[in-house]
Amino acid sequence: MHFKFLFAVALAVSLLASAAYAQSAKDTLTIDLPNDAATLDPHLQWDTDSYSVYRNIFDNLITRDTSGAIVPQIATSWKYLDDKTLEFQIRDDVTFQDGSKLTAEDVAYSVNRIIDPALKSPQLSQFNQIIKAEATSPTIVKMTTKSPYPALIAQLVKLSIVPKAYVEKVGAQEFNLKPMGSGPYRLVRWQKGVQTELQANDHYWRAKPPFEHVVFRAVPDVSTRIADLKTGKADLVRDLPSDQAIALKSSEEAQVLSVPTERVGYIYINAQAGATQDVRVRQAIAYAIDRQTLVDALLQGFGSPVNVVGAKPIFGYTERVEGYPFDPDKARALIKEAGAEGAKIEFLTSPSYDRSMVEAIQQMLNDVGLDTTITSLDQATFLKRRQGDPKDAGSMAFGRWSCACQDADGIIFPLFRTGSSWAKYSNPQFDSLVDDARSTLDSDKRLEDYRKAYEILRQDVPGIGLYQGDAVYGASKNLKWQPSPNEAMFVMDMSWQQ
Repeated sequence: MHFKFLFAVALAVSLLASAAYAQSAKDTLTIDLPNDAATLDPHLQWDTDSYSVYRNIFDNLITRDTSGAIVPQIATSWKYLDDKTLEFQIRDDVTFQDGSKLTAEDVAYSVNRIIDPALKSPQLSQFNQIIKAEATSPTIVKMTTKSPYPALIAQLVKLSIVPKAYVEKVGAQEFNLKPMGSGPYRLVRWQKGVQTELQANDHYWRAKPPFEHVVFRAVPDVSTRIADLKTGKADLVRDLPSDQAIALKSSEEAQVLSVPTERVGYIYINAQAGATQDVRVRQAIAYAIDRQTLVDALLQGFGSPVNVVGAKPIFGYTERVEGYPFDPDKARALIKEAGAEGAKIEFLTSPSYDRSMVEAIQQMLNDVGLDTTITSLDQATFLKRRQGDPKDAGSMAFGRWSCACQDADGIIFPLFRTGSSWAKYSNPQFDSLVDDARSTLDSDKRLEDYRKAYEILRQDVPGIGLYQGDAVYGASKNLKWQPSPNEAMFVMDMSWQQ
């Protein structure tokens, strides 16, 4: 009887524990983003809102852990066969969400798809040193580069693996609408402009995903995102302005999560159309902006000023290139010299960016004699114009760039190299320096090449570095998550605790 009693007590305790666990488990995680995803095809865009969603549908070849170290994902190991040939060992226990096996052929296809100019991938400039990728066995992929490419491993952390057979069967347009990967979540429904619904992939190779459903909602208004968080309508919100983050710290319902990143707040300036074709106007814009005031007044501890388009975690970042001091008188003189008083300046932005920051910059420019108008677009349209023809790309645009590679090759090369979809600028000397820097394994030479390249950018001003930014999130008190410097919103790294 005594044994039966103890067994009954143990069983009751076990059942109570199970019930408590069931009550504490959360079925649906709801995330508010500033914008809808521009695309769910991981090779056709890499903006933060799109990446936040599709990163959970696909696995990457390799990735970074929360400390920033590069670690395996689909590739278990890699080695150089020579200076231009890299070999990857691929996992043999991964399936796509339709049950088909992921093989080295899918990895090779994913690489070759991005580097195919016909795809017109915005990521092309970050992978175009690769000549080809080939599967030499079901579990081995060999990549060949044009020359020694020191940033290759760092760039590959964001390479998502797509299923060759499925993409070829449905085509690029259908694949964007109905993506399928090997990641922890599969797409259920994408209501464009509203929300994207994902469901757990119960056969995910790593482990069972922590939530059965994840909903990413497009909520452009930051006050609405915060209200959603406070009322429990959202569990996690991205991109909080500093003043809102500080106010949220006193909330009993929510917490603020932040981390310094490699992301740099910057202004692109169109050197190939409109009034900003004149370098004196671009230099005047640089003199007109008080970066320290922007950081102190608007970031309030969630960032620090930079002199170049780059930040300290980035290989190639330099403090030897001087920034433009705040000198509105000099700005006015240059504008007058250029005959540009009252020149029309279209300043592109989107809800992804802090409106108060954009408006403060607008005021600074108008104070020195320019006529600056803000054009706010949804993120997909913003990106289309920003990457399009110079005549339609605006005079300026606000941006916060991160390559997740911690290398200048992923920043100033795609932003300013002639021929890049992002570049509205061309300088053969700059091109030569960044080309050389990405084709040698000599670290000292690379650093010197980047210093010279940054000096050219200072003189030509096709862009202005403003600040190194923190990634700032609002989250439910019950959400356990450590944000990473590369800003990957990977739900597998999250958990829920009552």
